[in-house]
Amino acid sequence: MSDQRLIELESKMAYQDDTILQLNDVLCKQQDQIDRLEELTQQLLARVRDLSDNSSGGPAGFSAADERPPHY
Repeated sequence: MSDQRLIELESKMAYQDDTILQLNDVLCKQQDQIDRLEELTQQLLARVRDLSDNSSGGPAGFSAADERPPHY
């Protein structure tokens, strides 16, 4: 194998290593974002459940499901 061919292969490998590191960074950031979004979703679901539970025990059995939309 010639020296030139070896240098080309080493260059390609260096670029591939750099690309893999960049992809890994992006993947880690995306996973962090997914984790934050899952946590936020759980918080929002808990809040909706709380609001739903609070509204069902209101005056005269009023619940948000019984409320008419504002355009009626």
